[in-house]
Amino acid sequence: MMKNILITGGAGFIGSKLALKLVKKGYNVTVLDNLSPQIHGENPTETSPLYLSIKDVVTFINGSVTNESDWKRAIANQDAIVHYAAETGTGQSMYEVKKYVDVNIGGTAILLDLLVNSTHNVKKVVVASSRSIYGEGKYMSEELGPVFPKQREARHMDIGDFELHYPGASKLSLAATDEESKIHPSSVYGITKQNQEQMILTVCPTVGIAGVAFRYQNVYGPGQSLKNPYTGILSIFSTQIKNGNGINIFEDGKETRDFVYIDDVVDATILGLELDEANNEVFNVGTGVPTDVLTVANELIKNYGVDVPVNISGNYRLGDIRHNYADLSKIKKHLGFEPKVSFAEGIKNFTEWVNTQEVQEDKYQQSIDEMKAKGLYK
Repeated sequence: MMKNILITGGAGFIGSKLALKLVKKGYNVTVLDNLSPQIHGENPTETSPLYLSIKDVVTFINGSVTNESDWKRAIANQDAIVHYAAETGTGQSMYEVKKYVDVNIGGTAILLDLLVNSTHNVKKVVVASSRSIYGEGKYMSEELGPVFPKQREARHMDIGDFELHYPGASKLSLAATDEESKIHPSSVYGITKQNQEQMILTVCPTVGIAGVAFRYQNVYGPGQSLKNPYTGILSIFSTQIKNGNGINIFEDGKETRDFVYIDDVVDATILGLELDEANNEVFNVGTGVPTDVLTVANELIKNYGVDVPVNISGNYRLGDIRHNYADLSKIKKHLGFEPKVSFAEGIKNFTEWVNTQEVQEDKYQQSIDEMKAKGLYK
């Protein structure tokens, strides 16, 4: 039986929640995390709620997945690894390309080198993949059946045409994206997550280690970093609202995402750790429900009771997708996973938690200015 679990990035949003639940279930948890200021702030060991939540209940290693000696310390005596440590901003990945490749792909390569070439007890590696590896989601065409459109073109979006086009198809209707759907990421972040997943599932079985990849949709909930302006639409909007600033919505506000609550994500991940049925498989983790961004903004404003202007700008970011929501048939069948928390319930829990937190500086415009300077924000 596996008792010792290493979580890389275990001081982050998902990792810390997983660590606490695994400890409660009787596992011995080690966390390897570099306490990135982008997520944890400038004085993380004193002020980061995520780090402080796990500080006294796990074995903590302050280190980086880009450092082989840190990996060696962390892997010692572990039965399984949950690999979360990664750079995670879709937009940011398009202009900090080397950093994303070095951390996400390079860090995973060091892990696999050690697993193949050294003595250890590791029996399973679970990797956090992402819905971003699909790029645009799955669509149905009356003429062609299921199709997988390429990344949208600037010439369409410049005139306010944000929906998908596909050669030979007159009209497309959105469908749930299953695990057999085409993989064609539209951002460097998505490319790195695709590489992580493929590396784990290719290398691990060759040395008798089970690999599992979870393609998470948009994860949200209490504990999400309110400091990071590069990822997490609910936290970004919340920080804007709490500062009394207006919300800037890209495109026409009708772009959709599958928002999945943190507790459901943790439960799915533990199933992947504990069940042999997960071995060497990939699974979507979401709710199977698309929610548009304008609805998200309005629900947050309603829950906070703060009236701020909502600007549907028509601007767009290169690398963003239009729609994607998960087909959960496979994870339901093989692991018995069913999401339990509705968006209405989850957003209520999230906003109640935000109301207990110190208001963070709104750095959203800084992230937009960076993208504008690189020609990635139109």
